[in-house]
Amino acid sequence: MAVTASMVKELREMTGAGMMDCKKALNETNGDMDAAVEFLRKNGQAKAEKKAGRIAAEGIVMAEVKDDKVAAIVEVNSETDFVAKNAEFQGFVKAVVEQAMETEAADMDAFMAENWKEDTSKTVKDALTEKISVIGENLSIRRFEKVVSDGCVVAYIHGGGRIGVLVEADTDVVNDEIKTCLKNVAMQVAAMSPKYVSREEVSEEYMEHEKEILLAQAKKENEESNKPKPDNIIEKMIVGRLNKELKEICLLDQVYVQDGDLTVAKYVEKVAKETGANLSVKKFVRFETGEGLEKKNEDFAAEVAAQMGN
Repeated sequence: MAVTASMVKELREMTGAGMMDCKKALNETNGDMDAAVEFLRKNGQAKAEKKAGRIAAEGIVMAEVKDDKVAAIVEVNSETDFVAKNAEFQGFVKAVVEQAMETEAADMDAFMAENWKEDTSKTVKDALTEKISVIGENLSIRRFEKVVSDGCVVAYIHGGGRIGVLVEADTDVVNDEIKTCLKNVAMQVAAMSPKYVSREEVSEEYMEHEKEILLAQAKKENEESNKPKPDNIIEKMIVGRLNKELKEICLLDQVYVQDGDLTVAKYVEKVAKETGANLSVKKFVRFETGEGLEKKNEDFAAEVAAQMGN
């Protein structure tokens, strides 16, 4: 029986095995799909299918920077922390981040479909499937981001890959002082987990939504109070609480962890003045391993903050 491309595709989707492995299995079994699945299972090439339902919530974040201008960060997950510390797994993650450094992909689907840099006969997805078979756990390339900068970009990795951060800055000076400043800002992002660089990034929709919540809270407090406040005082309370929230979620408004007398914005201004640079933080990327997945909760942000306080 002639083996068609659609048959190979179907077998790949059923087993997660590589394209050439599927083609060989179908040829060996004269196109019998069930027999081909058995063939792949017997050869250890369909392991991924059996493990795909298991949650991969451990793993590591890894980042790479080239010439202070190009950077990539990836999160690759495993099922257990034991495997996350395994040299085979870490070598694979390093290959993934090197792939991300050169990628033109805009999303995970395109990234997974790219030719694997280390063996262009495979896709990234094929390489992942093969690594699952070798390691024997479900693995997942969860996310990546590539940053190409006209200024400077730095990376910071905390806790052996528990948290990873990229910080990009617009700057006309790139030297050790500037890079140290940006590394300190990256540590701040790791510790304090801001949502935005500055207030300018916060949407009106978000602001209105928060105001509604704060208004409901204030009205409830007023109803339960022995001394209800007039509407104009409630309005001021809402403005004050919103400002407090913005100081927590906007990086530049945050109190700088390494010097409580400064905000992050003031710290960056101070370094800019000392170095004679036009320096401003443009963006950040923060990945925390297993963030949002089912896993044991650990307060990595507090761990970073404690480390910075030493």
